[in-house]
Amino acid sequence: MKGFVDDIEDLTETNTDFRRVLYTGKHLQLVLMSLKPGEEIGEEVHDDHDQFFRIEEGHGEVWIDGKRTTIKGDDGIIVPAGATHNVINTGVKPLKLYTLYGPPDHREGVVHATKAAAAADDEHFDGTTTE
Repeated sequence: MKGFVDDIEDLTETNTDFRRVLYTGKHLQLVLMSLKPGEEIGEEVHDDHDQFFRIEEGHGEVWIDGKRTTIKGDDGIIVPAGATHNVINTGVKPLKLYTLYGPPDHREGVVHATKAAAAADDEHFDGTTTE
């Protein structure tokens, strides 16, 4: 197994895609995201997924089960399975973040350049892993 080793801060800060799956393991998935000013992930619930977000750059807010919290670069967020949540860019620059899903949520290797492309693609994790 090779695993994943790279400069996650640099990868996150230089990413311009709405969603880019970097690594998919059997139980965990690493995904980069970049939200434009005013853009949001969209309210969602993962009934059987815990999720971790790390904010690298920008300003925004996270909503978890109706509770709003202001977020900024260097913040970490954990959303437990079953919680309704959303991440919103309230700043004037892109909100750069990465997220870890446990278990994986997206198809291995998927790249959505925009939120519209992500919304148009009804993809989900199909059991395929990086290695």
